[in-house]
Amino acid sequence: MDKIKEILNNSKSIVITTHKSPDGDAIGSSLALYHFLKKKGKEVSVIVPDAFPEFLKWMDGSSTIIHYDTNSEEAEKMITAADLIFSLDYNGLGRIGNLSNPLKDASAIKIVIDHHQDPQEFADHYIVDVECCSTSQLIYELIENLGELEKLDKVIGACIYCGIMTDTGSFRFPSTTSKTHQIIAHLIEIGVEGSKIHQDVYDNYSEQRLRLLGYALTEKMKVFPMHNAAYISLSQKELKKFSFKKGDTEGLVNYLLSINGIKFAVLLTEKEDNISLSFRSKDDFHVNKIANHHFNGGGHIYAAGGMLETTLEEAIKKVEAVIKQSN
Repeated sequence: MDKIKEILNNSKSIVITTHKSPDGDAIGSSLALYHFLKKKGKEVSVIVPDAFPEFLKWMDGSSTIIHYDTNSEEAEKMITAADLIFSLDYNGLGRIGNLSNPLKDASAIKIVIDHHQDPQEFADHYIVDVECCSTSQLIYELIENLGELEKLDKVIGACIYCGIMTDTGSFRFPSTTSKTHQIIAHLIEIGVEGSKIHQDVYDNYSEQRLRLLGYALTEKMKVFPMHNAAYISLSQKELKKFSFKKGDTEGLVNYLLSINGIKFAVLLTEKEDNISLSFRSKDDFHVNKIANHHFNGGGHIYAAGGMLETTLEEAIKKVEAVIKQSN
């Protein structure tokens, strides 16, 4: 912490980055740190590789976030000018797509704050806790360890609350600890409205998103009771039929784990040039190794992601083969 304090005190221009397809924890942790550093009088920018869901845009500061895929020139200028770059919620440059190129070349000091397993060496300093439920909790702990909790206000608190809530499945995943609940209690004490945040995130979908959910569960769910597994696959054509927007499949894979006996769940989504895979599990089934060994991915023990450069049909065959081998 002494070294981090020194770096922060000596830094004027700071850039915060996070991973592709940013989720609640990525945006929540980034904006929480953004507001905290602004209160310390720093020049701060948040740069994300690509777009994030509409249901996260209620957070203060979300409109200032720079999207690298549509505004690379401005983003690269800020990265070049920065004397400090934070890498939040990702453990390797492969998780930030084309944003990795200017970040690799940047002369700024780089600090990683993350909770994913197997961090790669690309930064100068690491604040990594793989047991922690979210990067947003690590941001709270950073502010706490800096001795600056008095700077924590309702705006910063709401961002932290959103990140913790979304990455813990509304506080139900095993990574939720007593420390997590103590932090949430403190956030509520300073005026953060948890029920309002839950409503803004989970009760803010389009009609088409709900119809997509119904279609996925009734028409596209395949269950393997003998192997305690299930998957859903969605093609580009099917997504377009329901006017798909970023974030519309968020949480869909978790529904499969609600089936009695299912420990391993997969969502396959056809993108324009690859197949995206989302893995979830529970009990004694760990998906991070499966994502790493078979699907060019990785993540947490119970939540991971992967990618295949193949057709959806071939990806389905591979998932079914892995399911049949895994038990």
